[in-house]
Amino acid sequence: MTAVEERRLKGLVKTAVAEILEERQDLLRDAIRESFEDLAMMRAIQLGEKTPSTSRKRIFQRLRRVA
Repeated sequence: MTAVEERRLKGLVKTAVAEILEERQDLLRDAIRESFEDLAMMRAIQLGEKTPSTSRKRIFQRLRRVA
């Protein structure tokens, strides 16, 4: 592939992606939402790894008090 062909292909891909994102804004919105959810889950896991463990019994006792 020549440099001219590469530039043309790059331009076509950029245009196609821009059109898709314009027509299907929901795709971008969903991708961003999922990214934030993944970040939140990652932070929760990291925090959980730094805190002391607790027993299953204690967890269910707390759940019963809340319910």
